[in-house]
Amino acid sequence: MTNHTPRVFSGIKPSGGLTLGNYLGAIKRFVDMQAQDFETIYCVVDLHAITVWQDPKELTDATREVAAGFLAAGIDPSQSILFNQSQVAAHTELAWLFNCVARVGWMNRMTQFKDKAGKNAEQSSLGLYAYPSLMAADILLYHATHVPVGEDQKQHVELTRDIAAKFNHDFKAEDFFPQPEPIIEGPATRVMNLRDGTKKMSKSGESDMERINMTDDADKIAKKFKKAKTDPEPLPETLDGLKDRPEAKNLVDIYAGLSGLTNEQVIAEYAGAGWGKFKPALADLAVEKLAPISSEMSRLMNDKAEIDRILGEGADKAEAIAQPILDRAYDITGFLRSRKR
Repeated sequence: MTNHTPRVFSGIKPSGGLTLGNYLGAIKRFVDMQAQDFETIYCVVDLHAITVWQDPKELTDATREVAAGFLAAGIDPSQSILFNQSQVAAHTELAWLFNCVARVGWMNRMTQFKDKAGKNAEQSSLGLYAYPSLMAADILLYHATHVPVGEDQKQHVELTRDIAAKFNHDFKAEDFFPQPEPIIEGPATRVMNLRDGTKKMSKSGESDMERINMTDDADKIAKKFKKAKTDPEPLPETLDGLKDRPEAKNLVDIYAGLSGLTNEQVIAEYAGAGWGKFKPALADLAVEKLAPISSEMSRLMNDKAEIDRILGEGADKAEAIAQPILDRAYDITGFLRSRKR
C-alpha cells in the first residue's frame, strides 16, 4: 500500500468579496493547519469562478483580493504553496480524465448544482454541472490526503473519493490516487447572515449589513455587529437553550470562532447576559481580530506586483508537484506521450 505524504489542499473561489464566513469557515483553518504536520497547498480557484459569467477585469481583481486575504490572515508563502488555479494547466487536463471516469448519475446527485441552477438548469453552463469533477482534479492532482471544507462541500469530497477509487480500479492502479478525508470542524464552519440566521452569510446578499466583509474597517465591523438581528431573550444557561434561536446561535458561533473558545465556554461566560452586553463584546473582539487583516489586505492590494509575484512562484511550486502526478495518470490511462514536459 502506498503511503501518501500527508498533504492538505483547499481553495476559495474569487467571485465577489471575502466575508467573515470565508475567514472562519476556511482561511483561519488553513492558517492553523499550516503549523501542523502537513504539506499545505492553497489555491484561488479562478477556473471555478467562470462556471457563471464573470467580468474579466473584476475576476482579475477578485483573484488578487482573495490572495491578499490569504496572506493578510497569516498564510506564509515560505510554509505553504499559494497560487491561482489557472496558472497550472494540469488542473484542467486531469479534470478531463475524471470527466471520463465520473458517471452522469453521480453528477446528477450533486445538490450544489441543483441549488445554484434552480429552475434554470437548462440554461446553466456545462461547467457549473461538471465542476465537481474539476474539484476532484484540484485535490487529487496533488495526492492531497486532507481537505478542509465547509459542510456544503462535503458531498464533493465524497465524489472525489469515488472518482479516485474508480480510476484506481478501472486502470488497475491500486491506490495511485489517495482517498482524501474532508475536515469539517470548529464552532463557526458555517457562518450565517447577520439579518437572518437561517441563511448562510453570502457575498451576494442584498444588504451589506447582512455580512462582514474582510475589507470592512473597524467602524463598519463594530456597527454591523451592534445592529445584527437578535431575539428578545438573554443568552441561555446551556447550548440547548440556543435551539430554535438561529440569530443567537450564529452570534455565539462567531464569538467562539474568533476567540478560540468553545461554544460551551462562551455560554458559560455570558449565561443570562442580555444583547446589550454581548453584542458590544462581540464587536470589540471582531475589531481586534479582523481590523488588522483588513488593513493588511488594503496594503497588499496597493502592491499588485507583489501579489502576482507570490502567486507566480506558488504556481511554479505547485506545478512541480502536479506535473509528475499528471504524467503518471496519463501513463496509467494508456496515452502515448513521447513529449513530456
